[in-house]
Amino acid sequence: MKCGFLVSLFVGIFFINISNGQISDANQSIEKLRKGELIIKAKPGDNVEVEQLSHEFWFGCAISNGLAGDYWKAEDKEMFKKKFLENFNSAVTENAVKWPDMERRKGQVNYQTVDGILEWTEENNIPLRGHNIFWGVEKFVQDWVKELDDAELENTLKNRAETLAARYKGRFAEYDLNNEMIHGNYYEKRLGPEITKQMAQWVHNGDPDAKLFLNDYDILTGNALDRYMEQIRTLLNQGVPIAGIGVQGHLHGDTFDRAELKRSLDSLAQFGLPVRITEFNMPGQRSKYYRDRNLKMTPEDEEQKAKDIVDYYRICFTHPAVEGIIMWGFWEGANWISVSSLYNRDWTPTPAAKAYHHLIYNEWWTNESGTTNSEGIYKVPAFFGKYKVTVNGVSQIIDLKKTDKKAYIETR
Repeated sequence: MKCGFLVSLFVGIFFINISNGQISDANQSIEKLRKGELIIKAKPGDNVEVEQLSHEFWFGCAISNGLAGDYWKAEDKEMFKKKFLENFNSAVTENAVKWPDMERRKGQVNYQTVDGILEWTEENNIPLRGHNIFWGVEKFVQDWVKELDDAELENTLKNRAETLAARYKGRFAEYDLNNEMIHGNYYEKRLGPEITKQMAQWVHNGDPDAKLFLNDYDILTGNALDRYMEQIRTLLNQGVPIAGIGVQGHLHGDTFDRAELKRSLDSLAQFGLPVRITEFNMPGQRSKYYRDRNLKMTPEDEEQKAKDIVDYYRICFTHPAVEGIIMWGFWEGANWISVSSLYNRDWTPTPAAKAYHHLIYNEWWTNESGTTNSEGIYKVPAFFGKYKVTVNGVSQIIDLKKTDKKAYIETR
């Protein structure tokens, strides 16, 4: 991520909606959970500058097919790329990897869109999630797939998994294996309860190191939490290699239930697996804005949206199980819930854009400078991530990782 516009446009803590006591508690938790220590060893009195370049925690967003296509205006495509890099450090394919998008007709596989998105993310060192290899909700299964007999279906699933994984081996940070299984699993109905484990094995035939996530919705509202947890237990007992738990952030309404979000995250944490909020919009799918796409936000509505986004991110960033939050759209020109965007159609920022940017680049960002002490040591509490450390005008790049807690640079 790159700090792209002045945080001075944002005034203080105006957008925060939780009480001062809760903010203080959250900040203390964040200090313990999300920070380590940079230790610079140089000569006594040396000048040191510490500049954060990116977070280890994923602050991401979906990438639309338009980035790799030719149906966006050139100026919109360039602005999409520019604003993406100003705001996000990770990404997910919105539609490009979905099987119906890649192979609408049997045997006619479109790799071009996926290749184009990957090319851009790799150029900019953005880890990319592959969403999704399979999607067993029946209405999203292609007709030609449904027409296959059971033996043909199993062989076709195997070919899809192995071919995709082998072609993109090592290039996707992780995949959603079979999307939204508690809401529909056509493949399990056809081929039996072991199909998820087989899918994972087939993917690993093509890429043994592929990280496979579950992904489902209505979890963080609590509505489908119990069913999801039961499914996770079942799959783990079957030996399915689950690398992480994906939970979508769509299904709230105009605002969200803060206590229920925390309770749901606490419940999922018991599995000891990383949790990503994979598809976040505010307001959500149960809002009046989703029901009536012609509704526009008042200035007061925009202010409330900004408060809600800050609160949602704060709760998630404070939670030890959560390793990232990924928006499902940030520009009104490419966002399925358009009013949830950070930027309007003409690329002007909403109050939510300013609130979001302030939170990440002001509150949760480490830029420090000073001089080494009499022993030539300079220590900085710092958010886990990548840094440029400059001592007397000479710079080095270093990663401060959560697994290590500390990182050292020695110049003397």
